Amino acid sequence: MEKKLTPYIQVVTTLPDRDSAEQLAARLVKDRLAACVQISHCTSVYRWQGVIEQGEEQVCLIKSRRDLFPALYRTIKTLHPYEVPEILASPVIDGGSEYLDWLEQELRPAPE
Repeated sequence: MEKKLTPYIQVVTTLPDRDSAEQLAARLVKDRLAACVQISHCTSVYRWQGVIEQGEEQVCLIKSRRDLFPALYRTIKTLHPYEVPEILASPVIDGGSEYLDWLEQELRPAPE
């Protein structure tokens, strides 16, 4: 038997420094577009305008719900300093029921 996907998503974006990552995280949680944002340091290697680049970044893992993605996307785009920010959403297939219940309580109410 195949399990139905949950309504939840995890969105990833990267920012150039800790301050901008913390500001974005605080805004998303304050606006209830995210229940939690985890911030961690990474080194990114990528091609930009034909040149291979390497830089230090902050990864934000954003816990949210699919119906909130348009508003979450707009908020990230508005606050993000990059010309082309990474904004990728992945479905949450399953999870601990207590955590998913908490997630739902911390997000904006779902549409009827």
